[in-house]
Amino acid sequence: MPEIVQSLEAHQLLNELTTTAGREDPYSRYARLREISPIVRAPDGALVVTTYADCGTVLRDARFRKLPPDLLAFVGVATWRDHPALRQLFTSMLMLDPPDHTRLRRLVSSAFTPRRVEALRPAIERMVDELLADLDGEHDFVASFAFPLPVNVIGELLGVPAADRPRFQLLVRDWTQILEVLTPEVLSRADPAAATIRDYLADLLDERRRHPADDLLSALVQAQAADDRLTDDEVVANAALLFAAGFETTTNLLANGLAALLEHPDQARLLAERPDLARSGVEELLRFDSPVQLSPRIVAEPIELAGVTVAPGERVVAYLGAGNHDPARFAQPDQLQLDRADNAPLSFGGGIHYCLGAPLARLEAQIALPALLRRFPKLAPAGPARRRESLSLKGFTTLPVLAA
Repeated sequence: MPEIVQSLEAHQLLNELTTTAGREDPYSRYARLREISPIVRAPDGALVVTTYADCGTVLRDARFRKLPPDLLAFVGVATWRDHPALRQLFTSMLMLDPPDHTRLRRLVSSAFTPRRVEALRPAIERMVDELLADLDGEHDFVASFAFPLPVNVIGELLGVPAADRPRFQLLVRDWTQILEVLTPEVLSRADPAAATIRDYLADLLDERRRHPADDLLSALVQAQAADDRLTDDEVVANAALLFAAGFETTTNLLANGLAALLEHPDQARLLAERPDLARSGVEELLRFDSPVQLSPRIVAEPIELAGVTVAPGERVVAYLGAGNHDPARFAQPDQLQLDRADNAPLSFGGGIHYCLGAPLARLEAQIALPALLRRFPKLAPAGPARRRESLSLKGFTTLPVLAA
């Protein structure tokens, strides 16, 4: 029977992924990891899987559970409840298993059905047109388009006032750094950011209790009134999750997608000329450079993974970006092919934790990217781009472009 590999080269590759060079090009390192073994033990003891099939198993099999917060003790965070950033994360449905996950997800799932999302198409098209009208000349695509579009879409859906939305970009970025390597320095930025988000949303939810509106925040307040199991912490934490996730990953999808298209001008022309490729094209951009690269779990029952029996208590990390480039699943995985058939990227997760906002993120990208390329057929880079200092959430802080 195969064994779990623990090698110096695998450790070096995993360490490289935390460097600037590794974040710029994780995919060649994923490929080498997969060649060494489909399952390797990381320096911190976690098991890393890199094939499409094994990542899918980790995402969908109920024997893999979300990491309990008590595990944070292994990185020296024994008092996680005292940290607003951690408390907010681990109170949200993102980090919960059934039955709490089921209860909380049910409250908001109706807002993200394909039919409800499709009804937002005219509003999204108007927002895209307005943003494109101001994009002539040299711009940072992240600041001018990739952030404003999704933050305004999710802001409208939730009921966050337009004037307040811009301030959350840096707040959410600081908060979500806890999804990377957790250090005192990261927490020193994440905690005040999470506390600011919490206080703002708590005040806004109080306002919705006094003056309900036709938005998701009002729906959360009404659900709390009808369900005494829904605590104030849960309402605020899940409002924060919905707002942050509603723009953070979509911002990265738009910026990663445009960067890939600028590197492949033939594919950019194809998307501009063929509107019918919007759906398959966005799936391919999600696969090619996924906004979410990692998904950690803990094993609850013995399970075979990559031909190895994995014991309860083991931490496992599914490298979704690696699975999306697995040649056993995708022919020529390192080529961008917007008309790729039978494409099912792992980028939105899977199983009960499949991303609630996936239909909305897809729709925004399907509308925005073809419109951008049609409006500016000579769109080009205007200077060096800057990647985020993170791997779990992969994206750009700046992406200078010349729109002409």
